[in-house]
This record gives sequence, C-alpha cells and structure tokens, in this order.
Amino acid sequence: MLNESIMRLLIVEDDQKTADALATGLANAGFSTAIAHTGEEGFFLVSAETFDLVVLDWMLPGRSGIEILKTLRARGTKTPVLLLTARDAVEDRVLGLESGADDYLVKPFAFPELLARIRSLLRRASPSAEPSKKALADLVVDVEARRSWRAGKALDLTPREFDLLVYLFRLPGQVASREMLAKDVWRETNRLTSLDNVIDVHVAHLRRKVDGEHPVKLIQTVRGMGFMLREGNGE
Repeated sequence: MLNESIMRLLIVEDDQKTADALATGLANAGFSTAIAHTGEEGFFLVSAETFDLVVLDWMLPGRSGIEILKTLRARGTKTPVLLLTARDAVEDRVLGLESGADDYLVKPFAFPELLARIRSLLRRASPSAEPSKKALADLVVDVEARRSWRAGKALDLTPREFDLLVYLFRLPGQVASREMLAKDVWRETNRLTSLDNVIDVHVAHLRRKVDGEHPVKLIQTVRGMGFMLREGNGE
C-alpha cells in the first residue's frame, strides 16, 4: 500500500472540531482523508471503500468504536486501526487491543505523536515498503520526511507539489496522465468540471522549482499524454 499513490485514511470521530483538526493535520502531512461522524457511517465507509488505516474514536453515537472494531475483525478486515479514547485504565487498554486495535492513543494527545503512530502502523502493515529516499540525477526526495533537494539545495514545495513529485518518482519511465493525477493525487474523480487546468498549473509550478535554471530538465511533458520524470530535453 505504501508504494501506491497517496495513503488514504478514514477518521471516525463524532466531535466536528476534533475531526476537522485531524483531517487538516493529516492532509498537511501528505495523507488523503475521509471523515465519518457516527459508528454506522464509519462502518459503511470501511465496508464500501479502501483505506490504508482507520483512526477510530471509542465513544461514538450509535455503535461504539469497540463494536465496530470487533465486527470488522470478525469479517476478516485487516486494515490497521488506531483507537482513540479518553479511557486510560489498564483494563480499557487491554479491551481495545484484544478487540482488534493495532494501537491505542489516550486523549488528549499531541498531534506529532498521533502522526508517528500512524506512520509506524503503516510501515508495519507494509513490510515491503518503498525506500524512504529516491533519486534521479541530482534530484533527491525523502518520502517519509517529505523533503526534497536539487543539486544539494532544498526545494520549497507545497504539499500538493511534493505529492506530485513523489507520484512521478513512483512511475519510472512511465507517463502520468492528467486522469491518473486527478484520481491518485487529487483523489477527485466525480467532479463536473475537469481538473486539467489545475493540474497543469501545479505541474508548471513544480517544474519551475525543480528544473529552474538547471541545464538538465527532469520533468517532461509528453504531448497529448501527460507528464514524466526523466533526464532529457523535454518540452
């Protein structure tokens, strides 16, 4: 899962403010997120869609997080689950883990700790995960740290620009079409209007930052098809 586009997380949290804060923080960290505010909604989404990890609150209206967790595990669902709860007694931790949680985080918590636990669970779930660092010519990206350099100089990329660059790195020698980018980077396939212009603008910004005045251009336009990361003299 780690080597396929951007990882998608489901947040099941009934408190709107908390859910929105988690979604914003995780989006800034490079994840795609969906939110459910009830246990029933969360269960439906996990059953109907594919997620790389679920952040699940224990106390939910309707079906509790523990009930959802037990049902998912009984059905054979292997998706990693990080359980959030205000319960900090030992017996509660044991119940959460024995119900199928992969990890347990007590509220209130610091967001960096949540992020570290999520990344740890994702690595654990994907033992064959890609190397953290990738390179082409003098361009280097650190996927986990979300940093990039060209000729040893750090690149100041927006989260979306970084996601685009990593996506191109993951398609060596292949063209990324605008349709692929809309689906895998923007995660928007049901828009009434095309994302082509938005994608072109972001690629142009990324190309300016990555290639700039460097004699060797790495982000190439393949006319009528899309974009590719390779050494050469493209458009």
